[in-house]
This record gives sequence, C-alpha cells and structure tokens, in this order.
Amino acid sequence: MNQTLANQGLDLAHYWSQGDSVSHAVAYVLLLMSVLSWYYILSKSWSSWRIRKSANALEGFWKAPTLTDAIALVKHVDSENVYTPLAAQSAEAANIKSQDGSLNAATDPGELITRTLRQEINRVSSRLESGLTLLASVGSTAPFVGLFGTVWGIYHALIAVSAAGTVQIDKVAGPVGEALIMTALGLAVAIPAVLAYNAFTRVNRVTLAELDAFAHDLHAYLTTGARVGK
Repeated sequence: MNQTLANQGLDLAHYWSQGDSVSHAVAYVLLLMSVLSWYYILSKSWSSWRIRKSANALEGFWKAPTLTDAIALVKHVDSENVYTPLAAQSAEAANIKSQDGSLNAATDPGELITRTLRQEINRVSSRLESGLTLLASVGSTAPFVGLFGTVWGIYHALIAVSAAGTVQIDKVAGPVGEALIMTALGLAVAIPAVLAYNAFTRVNRVTLAELDAFAHDLHAYLTTGARVGK
C-alpha cells in the first residue's frame, strides 16, 4: 500500500514539494514548537528528578546536632540548590547583630526571618515555574497551528479541483489527506507538552508544599532563640 501511495505521488516528499511558503512556514513553526517543548521537557524532567531525590534530606536535617551541621548535610545532597538557601539565608538573618547599623539589623528578628524565608520561597517558585508557560502555550496553540495548515492545504486542493473543472475522487483524496497531516503534526506537538505541563505542575506543587512546611519549621526554630552552632 505504501508503494502504491508513493507511485501516486502521495508521500510526504510530494506533499512538501507541492506546498507553498505558508504551508512550509506552518511546518517550521510546529518544528520549532516541538524542539523548544522537548528541550524543556527533558531538562525539567532531569531537574525535577534531582529535586525529588534531594527532598529526602529534609528528614535528616532535624537529626543533625547543630544547625551548621544540618545545613551542610542538606547542601551535600541538594544538587539543585533548592532547600539549602532556605536554611542558610534564614540562619544568617537570625544572627544579624543590631550593631551593624543596617535596616535589616533594626528589623524585628522574627520579621526579618519571615521576610528572608518568603524571598527564598519566591525565588524557588519562579525557578520551578520557568518553562511552564511555554509548555502551556505550545499545548494550547499547536493544534490550531496544525489546523490552520490543514485548512490552507484543503483550500489549495479545492482551488486545484476548481481549475481542473472536474471532480475526481483520486484527485481530491490525495491533497486533502496530505493536508490533514498538519493536524496530526499539531497534535503530536501538543500532546507531550500538555502531559509534561500537568506532570511538572504536580511536582512543583509537592515541592512548594514541602518548602512551605520546612520554612515554617525553620521559623519556629530560629525565633526560639536558637543560633547557628548551638
């Protein structure tokens, strides 16, 4: 059957040769979308796996003899540097001396620790969400880009039939079938992006929940008068 289609000139090479600049541009846009989405899918999959792996270190954080040891323990396994800054920066904020003369030193220690923890959580949140907007955009727009290519291809097929003056099924089926390839390509680009977006959103939600709980525990510990090394 494939040989028959090839003999009839219905293969992809024929479709590409018959396409105009608009259909070629649609194909290139879909290719660019696919490359960008798969780049973020692979890179964020690797990053998410490393983050989830290092999350186990939080259990050992509170078993360390001192806060300094606890921070060193988390830093050793926190390859993505997600949890370590939360502990390190809040511990530094708790030890700012009032004699420093800075606005931070003049701030209530509890408020300063809260602000530091909030800033670090926002930093991690922004980092975790990077690339998700692109995946969501690709997932929502790629099918329509493919559909536009399909409509454009069918339009040219109908123009060719009109110019020929006769309607022959073999003359219509080929161009229309080839135009529908654009819809399939749009779906092929969109589906992985949508699935990846949903998966990363769930991982980020779990990670941020752990960070929020960790920040709450750190705040409770640091505001009781504990200091680094004690």
